[in-house]
Amino acid sequence: MELIRGLKNLKPRHQGSVASIGNFDGVHLGHLAVLKELKERARESGLPATVVLFEPMPQEYFAPERAPVRLTRFGEKWPLLKAAGVERVLCLRFDRGLATLAPEEFIGQVLIQGLGIKHLTVGDDFRFGRERRGDFAMLKATGETQGFQVETTASFTLEGTRVSSSRIRALLIEGEMEAAARLLGRPYGFSGRVIYGEQLGRKLGFPTANMALRRRQAPVSGIFASRVRGIGERPLAGVSYVGMRPAVGGTRPVLETYLPGYSGEIYGRRLEVDLLHRLREDRHFDSLDALAAQMRQDVQAAAAWHATHKS
Repeated sequence: MELIRGLKNLKPRHQGSVASIGNFDGVHLGHLAVLKELKERARESGLPATVVLFEPMPQEYFAPERAPVRLTRFGEKWPLLKAAGVERVLCLRFDRGLATLAPEEFIGQVLIQGLGIKHLTVGDDFRFGRERRGDFAMLKATGETQGFQVETTASFTLEGTRVSSSRIRALLIEGEMEAAARLLGRPYGFSGRVIYGEQLGRKLGFPTANMALRRRQAPVSGIFASRVRGIGERPLAGVSYVGMRPAVGGTRPVLETYLPGYSGEIYGRRLEVDLLHRLREDRHFDSLDALAAQMRQDVQAAAAWHATHKS
């Protein structure tokens, strides 16, 4: 999959695209349905299936304090889009220049001059351009005069529930990991490299693999029965903590995973951690002894859950 960062990096060879525009936060089953249709249109046209993304997402630019917490950072979204068959990603930096671009200019500069768009798929509520004046009707009308097709996507439902990033986000906040996984089409989790921590877990008898989440806020928190990939040929059962580490005055979310029975060296290794089931919420402890006692209970609870949910 080819990543194109910004309009300035579009070349003449990029002319001719079948594309969809959106946040694709979470790359859930609804997104996968859109991408399936996109790939079919691309195959019929003999053109690359292209996704146009914005970084930061528009809501994060206009109202960062009110923007919903992300399900996936761009580094996590990239491999999911690739696995879904996307051939090109055009990532546009959402800044003042893009935010103040008139919708007619966006169509001309990005879609026509930049991508040479032949077919575009967007949601029927898609808005773009300065003051959000651009909409599906404008795209449709312009396409009819400029020679590209525009179609909208129907909402994707599963068991009577509309699959959306906001719905998944709400489930994760409530700790409903199994329900969120059904809408995502996979367990929710994080990926990243193991870093050196403060060794608190080791001092308490539970050495953990620590990963910085590189975000101000995570959509989940608490203690989880987890599954870890990236160590050996088979996934390992673990127990993971996601939170701010209130016991040591933490200010940014971290992911710490204890792997019972494993003692190998994994610093610097890239891991994928699936959060399968929330065991309890995060909370503060008055002493490290109390924390250690609770950790022993958490490890036992995770082992019991894994024993009854072997896959």
